[in-house]
Amino acid sequence: MAVALGFGAFLLFLLLLLLPPPLRAAEPSAEPVAPPETSAAVLARTRRGPAPVTDVAKLCVCDLLVAQCDVNCCCDPDCSAADFSLFTTCSVPVVTGDSRLCSQKAAIYSLDVEANPPERVFKLIDQVNPSIFCIHATNYEQALTFSSPEIPTSDNFDQLLQQFGSTTFSAEPEGWDMNTDDQNLSDANETYRYQYGVPVQTVDAFLRLPSPVVSSWCSDGNPAGFLVNQATKCIRSVSVEKCDDIQAVSMLFYINSSILAVPKSSQMVNISVQSIVVQSLNGMRTLLNESDVLRLPMILDELCINVVLGVSYHITYTDKGEIIEAAAAFILGAINKGALSIEQSFEISFTQVNTSPVPLSGNPGYVVGLPVRAGFRPRGSGIIQNTNKYRQLTILQSTSSQDCLAAQGARAPVLFGYNMISGCKLRITAAMKCQPLTQALLDLLKGQSFPEYVASFGNSQAQDVLDWVPITHLYISEQSSCQIPVSLEIEVKWTKYGSLVNPQARIVNVTATITTTTLKQLPSGRERTILITSSVVFTDVSSPAEPGYKAWPTINAKLPFDFFFPFV
Repeated sequence: MAVALGFGAFLLFLLLLLLPPPLRAAEPSAEPVAPPETSAAVLARTRRGPAPVTDVAKLCVCDLLVAQCDVNCCCDPDCSAADFSLFTTCSVPVVTGDSRLCSQKAAIYSLDVEANPPERVFKLIDQVNPSIFCIHATNYEQALTFSSPEIPTSDNFDQLLQQFGSTTFSAEPEGWDMNTDDQNLSDANETYRYQYGVPVQTVDAFLRLPSPVVSSWCSDGNPAGFLVNQATKCIRSVSVEKCDDIQAVSMLFYINSSILAVPKSSQMVNISVQSIVVQSLNGMRTLLNESDVLRLPMILDELCINVVLGVSYHITYTDKGEIIEAAAAFILGAINKGALSIEQSFEISFTQVNTSPVPLSGNPGYVVGLPVRAGFRPRGSGIIQNTNKYRQLTILQSTSSQDCLAAQGARAPVLFGYNMISGCKLRITAAMKCQPLTQALLDLLKGQSFPEYVASFGNSQAQDVLDWVPITHLYISEQSSCQIPVSLEIEVKWTKYGSLVNPQARIVNVTATITTTTLKQLPSGRERTILITSSVVFTDVSSPAEPGYKAWPTINAKLPFDFFFPFV
């Protein structure tokens, strides 16, 4: 009986060992659970900087000798501590990697001359690039290096020919864009508007303004930039037999895509037809009354009519950077069967709503009798002009009373090619002070806002600052305590620019000279009358036109040394 009880206890003990442990409630983890990534974290992880290609700590540009220490080369691994103690300076104190990156590692080398003996000091720091044109993040790392071109073979030749066989092609990779989900996270709260130079977006891509790229042939991949006035000309290959199949010579190609009012929006602006001008084969142009009729290219006998020869876009926008209206003016022509190519012209201009465009004074050269265009240039901006072209550059206007005090505010525009002189008389009494009188006369001669720049051509654009000539100011005065201005002389130097057949007037220099005189103190009760004058002189500084001819060809004939044998 005792043996049976002992055997049963042994079996019970084995069963307890084989049974699984009882289930317990899950205990809280000692490590904190990482919170889910936010949109900013995802965007920061995606827009990370490129990995450094070179280890700056091992880069040494002054290490020229093999297995030898270069003098004053603090990064030379062949130099020992004894060599560094003899250095006077570090020839290359800073070693950096790619200068295009906004943040990168930099190795700093210096000498601690206070130590005994002197020793080299090495530091590895994070250097920030001060340039605003640097790479902060890369979404396409292959763009930082040159990729190996694909070698043409019999298998891929047709594919490469289709991709690169035309005059222009796009090298933009398929993976250029970042993850669109990450972009949507960052762009959710952003208000879009057009800014200067940003391509004008359409439903399918962007507004195209064909232009020559490498050669004179037209390329349709040139985007029209917002507020960038452009005018281009290029040549396009045509064929009368297939003219109705060529999209680039049809009006529909330039107006069939609607413009987005602001970037990445669903609001669209249709391109309307402003005017249609028909050009005959001899160059005569006729304005059509009906501009709402779409005229497509068609073959008529041996001619192809309604071919687009020119397109002029006019975009109207608001001060908030929103496009509200778009119009296109067309020039249509005809080509005969023998024509292999045509020249097309394209133009685009922008006008803010409720404002009128700044008028021109010639295209491109100045026209005699039109006002000289002038304006101001604030720091970091283009030229700012008065919308009234007759108030941009002015001089004092003479009045019938010849009284300078009554002539204040009366101005006459400076017209190109017209020499003018005007003046008035000013009565000076003993009660007049020198400083207030000087300022009043300067305002009388120069007006309320005398410009700083003058346009070189009659059609110089405000954003093309290099096409504007600064006004040079000169002062002719005497040595005295009180000097008052009495005359303003504006000299405009211009030259003939371009071909001899149709030269264009171009302004090359403008000088404004103010002449002063001494104001002597008058006795009490006495008066003095002085003459205030203002003048404009146009000077032609063109060099004499000389026709150029090609040099006569020279004959470089060499006879053999035995040509006259046996006579000589």
